[in-house]
Amino acid sequence: MALENSPKESHNSQIRKRSILIRGHSTSVSLEQAFWGQVKLIAVRRKMSLNALVTEVDESRKTNLSSALRLLVLDELLSKSLEQGD
Repeated sequence: MALENSPKESHNSQIRKRSILIRGHSTSVSLEQAFWGQVKLIAVRRKMSLNALVTEVDESRKTNLSSALRLLVLDELLSKSLEQGD
């Protein structure tokens, strides 16, 4: 049986291309709204601009930038979960 997404789930899972500046040049990332929202929250928590956070990820990534940002979100959520488990 196929599961249908609710309109809200569908909206959060749609990939959208977003432009961002990295070291003064424009590039784009393709991320779902749910991931993009988390990236923005991480920047706020770290007291960084969104551009600075994405630049930091870009400098240390081993995969494409969109995947690296998804991995950042996963790492942050796992770290937070482990902290709450202690």
